[in-house]
Order: sequence, then C-alpha cells, then structure tokens
Amino acid sequence: MSFTLLILIVVFSIIFDMINGFHDAANSIATVISTKVLSPFQAVAWAAFFNFLAFWVFNLKVADTVSKTVNNASIDLVVIFAGVIAGIIWNLLTWRLGIPSSSSHTLMGGFAGAGIAHAMSFSVVNQKVIWETSLFIVLAPFIGMVIGLAVAALITNLVKKTNPQKTEKVFRRLQLVTSASLSLGHGGSDSQKVIGIIIATLTVYNNYCHTHGIPIPTWIQHTDLHHVPQWVPITCYSAIGIGTLMGGMRIIKTMGTRITKVTPFEGIAAETAGSITLFGVAEGLGIPVSTTHTIAGSIMGVGMLKRISAVRWGLTRQLITAWIVTIPASGVIAAIVYWIFKFVGLH
Repeated sequence: MSFTLLILIVVFSIIFDMINGFHDAANSIATVISTKVLSPFQAVAWAAFFNFLAFWVFNLKVADTVSKTVNNASIDLVVIFAGVIAGIIWNLLTWRLGIPSSSSHTLMGGFAGAGIAHAMSFSVVNQKVIWETSLFIVLAPFIGMVIGLAVAALITNLVKKTNPQKTEKVFRRLQLVTSASLSLGHGGSDSQKVIGIIIATLTVYNNYCHTHGIPIPTWIQHTDLHHVPQWVPITCYSAIGIGTLMGGMRIIKTMGTRITKVTPFEGIAAETAGSITLFGVAEGLGIPVSTTHTIAGSIMGVGMLKRISAVRWGLTRQLITAWIVTIPASGVIAAIVYWIFKFVGLH
C-alpha cells in the first residue's frame, strides 16, 4: 500500500475541502449579500473567519460518523481516493450548473460507492450511517422550514408595534450575528466530513503498516478519534475557510434571490433557524446533515410566512431532486473511478 497514495488522498481531500468552501459559501452568506448588509467580498471574508473559528467550538462527532461510512477493515486506499475524486467531480459539476447540492452527501456517496465496487457487496457499507444520513436529507430542510417559519412569526409579533425604520437598522446589525452563527455551524459541520475521510485514510494505512511491520512516521500515526494528529483538523478548517474566500456567486444567486425575496428580517430568521438546526443535529447528534439543505429549508419557511406563493416551488422541486440524486450519483461516479484506478494498476 503506497505511501505516495496516502499523500495524494490527503492533498485531494484538502482540495475537496476548499471546493466545499466555495461550493457551499452561499449557505451562510447568500442572505446577507442579497439584503446588501455586506458586499460579496465582505461577506465571504466574514464567513471564512467563522468557518475557521469553528475549530475551537465543535467536537469531532461528525468526523467519526463519516469515517465509519464504510468498514475500514474491508477497504484499501484506492477506495478512499476514488471516493474523494468522485466528490470533487460532482461538486464541480453542480457548482458549474449553479445547483446547491450537498458536499456532505457527495463525499459520503462517493466513499460508499467506491467501497461497494471494491467489495462487490453492499455489506461493506455501514447501513446505519447511510440510513441516518439519508433520513436527514428529508428532515433537515423540513426542520429548517418549520423553525424558520416559527422564528419569523415570533420576530414579527415582537416588532409589530416598533418603528419600521429603527427596526430595519437593528435587523441589519443583527444579521451580522446570525450570519456569523450560521458560518460557525457550516465550518464545524462541513470541515468534519473531510476530517472523517482523512481519519479513515490514516486508520487503513496504520492497520496495513502494523500488519506488515512497516514503521509509521509520527505525523501520520493515528489510534482513535481522540488521538487524531493536530494538523488534520487545523488543515481542514483552514481549507474550508480559504475555499469560502474564493466565493461561489452562481450558487449565491440561487440561494439568495431565486427561492424567495429576502429582506434583513427574513435573513435573520432563516440564518437563526439554520444555525439551530446545524448545532442541534450536527453537534448534538453527530449526524452529517447538509448545510445546503438546512438553509434552503429555512429560507422556504421564512418565505411561507408572507404567503405560500412567495416561495418559488418550481425551483424548490429542482433543488430537492438534485439533493436526492447526489448520494447515488456520487456513488456511481466513485465506482467508475475505482474501476479505472484498478485498470491502470493504482495501488
């Protein structure tokens, strides 16, 4: 099992993390840009800072879940590499088309698809992890929608007797806080997917070295979730922050303007709902919930407070279709990439 391949996986995982940053930049800054509270550059810098700050806030529950998507004892490094490459391909494709698909589910689908191709069996996949993740493809936007509607209704009742101009000024200031909170949740949730993949990589390589009596360099030694080399989370949180700085204006347009018209009031409600969902599910339960699904559902819920027709449901159906397709599509791409790797003799 090649040490060079291990390095390639780490490098491409970090590249995926950066792509995740600009692919999902819209999640936490679309509303703050569409309401003109911050300029696009200010917004991505703001989000990038809080993406990295999440390193000191979140534990590694989600990373642990992702690392167990496939039985690490039944795979090799080629499987992981194929999964990462498939994730990059799907992310770039959906970014090019302006579709806010889930980077989380892309990575997990790719990991699972390559594992199935390697073992020629579905038994290699941790079905509990896949089912929990798939369940929250449906639940995350729904939870975000319900909380978004509730928060919007609560804020409306609280400010209905206040001066509209003063309220607007307060909302614009508060949106900086709610956007920061959502960026914190985004960084803490999404960076961990790549940490999980690197943990799986180190686990597979360490097991191989132990079995064959090969010395392991100190900087890649790994025993369990609580003994991950410090460079892994620091690098991953930095990469997603840098990626966010690179922006992602195609998807920002979809999330910030095409689902429903967003004002500072709606922005605060949607970002608050998204933050509550992310911290509750990702941090609380350790389930790799999609930031994309969460904030999209939250924006829909806020739009529904005005009237059901305020939400562009035709576009919403397209987004939901893309979300459902992501895991199987990434899995198929990963299987094809794995077979190509094996054909050319990569090991």
